[in-house]
Parts: sequence; C-alpha cells; structure tokens
Amino acid sequence: MATESDGEEEGKLIGGNQHLVVDDDLREMAKKAAWSVSSCKSGNGVQSIRDENLDTYWQSDGAQPHLVNIQFQKKVKLQLVVMYVDFKLDESYTPSKVSIRAGDGFHNLKEIKTVELVKPVGWMYIPLSGTEPRDAFLNTFMLQIAIISNHLNGRDTHVRQIKVYGPRPNPIPHQPFQFTSREFITYSTIR
Repeated sequence: MATESDGEEEGKLIGGNQHLVVDDDLREMAKKAAWSVSSCKSGNGVQSIRDENLDTYWQSDGAQPHLVNIQFQKKVKLQLVVMYVDFKLDESYTPSKVSIRAGDGFHNLKEIKTVELVKPVGWMYIPLSGTEPRDAFLNTFMLQIAIISNHLNGRDTHVRQIKVYGPRPNPIPHQPFQFTSREFITYSTIR
C-alpha cells in the first residue's frame, strides 16, 4: 500500500499497488464527469486514462504543467484519487510531482493537495480528505490533476489510468441515518 508522510501540505508517495483495492463504501464517480486534458499526442488522448487498460496511457504534448480536468454537472463529494503510473516502463515520462486542485470551474480552482511520487510503479492513492473529521470528503464541481514535474526532468508525461472515488450514497432513501454494514442494511426494514 502507498504510504504518505512529510506533513499535511506535501506528502511523498512511495511504491504503489499492482492491484486496485478500494473500500466498499466508496464508488467510482468519473462516469458522471466530463474529462479533458491540456494536450495529448495523437492516439494517446483522454480516452486512454479511462479505458481500463494498463497498457495504454495518456501522453501529454506541450509545456508543463500537464492538466487533467474532471468536471461534474452538479456538486459531488469526492474522497480519493487513484492513478496508475509505471516508472519502470515510462522512466522520464513518469510524474514526480502532482497537484490536486478543486473548485466550481476553471476560474476559481484552489490547490487541495500536492504529492511527490518517488519512482512509482502501480496504483497510487491520493486521499482528498483533510485532517479534521468534518473534512472527510471534498465537495466540488471540478477536480483538476496537474502534473507539475516528471522524473529525470522529463518534458511530457504518461499516466496509464485515473479513477476518482466518492462516498457511496445511503442505499435506503429518506433514511435520516446511514447503516455502517451490509448486515445492518439487510435488517433495516420492518416487515
């Protein structure tokens, strides 16, 4: 599992997971979003980071920072960004510093988190939650992932997959509270 250290503002993520493992109480939110990138090489566009294939990748084609924009039609709750990157295959194309920004649109994005990736191979987990219990998730219309720099001073970047997760909604509508396990949900109705 990836580890985070070095304080709250800027963390270092080392290693990576070969298998994507996410809690059951989270769901993938990206299907509800419009995705765009700042630039791409022909055949390596935004569809390559959403195709569920670890052999394909988005490759930028322009000046840094390289941007992935994720826009939602309504405000959503987000908790986790997961990226698949591979230093062994991509070397100087591998991101080394990533900034996560959020806001209502391009006009008011604010940096939420900056992380440094140290020779990553696999799924890198970037939690969006803050240190306070009330900051369990991020409530936003837009998320932007900015690749600030690459390993070995590379110019363009390769990102193989990106997934964005938010909390799973309450499975029982109009319920004032949320059950914490599947077993409780099973016995939640009166017969």
